[in-house]
Amino acid sequence: MKINKMIDRGIVISFWVILTICFMSVSSWAAGPVRVSVNTTEPQRLSMVMGKSIIIETKDPVRRVSLAAPEIAEAVVLTPRQIYLTGRKPGTTNLTLWDAANRVSSVVDIEVYPDIGGLKEKIYQMFPQETNISVTASPYAVNLTGTVTSSSNLAQVMGLAQAYAPRDKDGKSQINNFLEVGGVQQVMLEVRVSEMSRTNMKRLGVNFNYLGANGTNFGISRLNSLTSSDIVNSNPTDPINLIFRFLGGGATWTVFIDALKENGLTKVLAEPTLITLSGQTATFLAGGEYPIPVPQSSGGTTPTITIEYKQFGVSLSFTPTVLSSNKISMKVNPEVSELDLSNGITLSGYFIPGLTTRRVSTVIELADGQSFAIAGLLQDNVREVVDKYPVLGDIPILGALFRSSSFKKSETELIVIVTPHLVKPIDMAKQTLPTDQYIEPNDFEFYLLGLLEGKGDEKNPPLERSVGLEGDFGHIKP
Repeated sequence: MKINKMIDRGIVISFWVILTICFMSVSSWAAGPVRVSVNTTEPQRLSMVMGKSIIIETKDPVRRVSLAAPEIAEAVVLTPRQIYLTGRKPGTTNLTLWDAANRVSSVVDIEVYPDIGGLKEKIYQMFPQETNISVTASPYAVNLTGTVTSSSNLAQVMGLAQAYAPRDKDGKSQINNFLEVGGVQQVMLEVRVSEMSRTNMKRLGVNFNYLGANGTNFGISRLNSLTSSDIVNSNPTDPINLIFRFLGGGATWTVFIDALKENGLTKVLAEPTLITLSGQTATFLAGGEYPIPVPQSSGGTTPTITIEYKQFGVSLSFTPTVLSSNKISMKVNPEVSELDLSNGITLSGYFIPGLTTRRVSTVIELADGQSFAIAGLLQDNVREVVDKYPVLGDIPILGALFRSSSFKKSETELIVIVTPHLVKPIDMAKQTLPTDQYIEPNDFEFYLLGLLEGKGDEKNPPLERSVGLEGDFGHIKP
């Protein structure tokens, strides 16, 4: 008896378990697709997500169903009053229903949107700090609005959205990007360009000329063609520091000596400061321009000369890109150039000087306020030139009278230090200018007392000032 009761109890429990499972399965299946009732008296607009399904329920039995674009959505009739609708691809179409009397009972405009639920989830998982991004969808595009914290995150979000956005006929993802990069997007660049150049030049040359009474002329260099009147009345084109002349027996001996020792020191220091937006290029030039004649063909015998200008001096161009609130990528192109008259040329009667240029181009990433230096731009030039008379110039000691020697050494070092800053606009009402504290003197103060600044009204003194315009000035202090 006990065994039979236990068997009966087990059968009852199993029955209730099976019944519960069946009930849960039916409930779960019934709660799957969304059920929508169609109003037969007013037109309806239905929005659905690609890959999702909706069950449409009608009041009256449906005899026939038609979709204008079957590639957009798919309709399956379950019962005379239920239609199973599935979105296949983003787009728009309409669903037409006919009743038992073969009359149009309802027309439903259907919009199928891309599934952006997965995109929202991926953005939240990969960029938890980006809480201001809003993702919406239209039948033909994915819309991104809000703000992001950096340009790099913006590019990554755009790349992620391409996998979920619908594509046009050319296969291009349709994304409407309305995102803005938050934070400061203005970059101030402080640049210090320092150049030190040292030159050492030594020159020694000897030229002599013998002019006899009978017109005999003997000498070296360009003095060979000089006559006695030329020596007295004209200046030779060669540099001359000392002249010796001996007369005797109707002959004239003239010795020209060119001796020079020169040391030079050049210092170039520029501290330009530029401000520009992220992604935009800013330029700076501290120097000038010199004209260059350019012959142009005019169809006649004489060419037309036009003038073009070439820049020289300390120039700078840089393009910053704000990657995040504490990282800046920069492309920097500093350049230092100066006129070089020794390497000039003459064209169509115009002398055109040469140009000595030192140019640097680099791309680097820095945090706000960090600096980097471009150094090692060293240049060491040594130039030695010896002009001598054949055979005679090779004689030891005595050969110095028959040759000219020139020695020139140049050393140049260039250093560029760059510091970027993220900057915000300032309140001009709280800033002071060097001229704010200046008071124009009256006639008594200027002519009799010799003051360049007035003392102001004793009853209404000006703003607090220390020394006026005397001393160091040129920088605005907060």
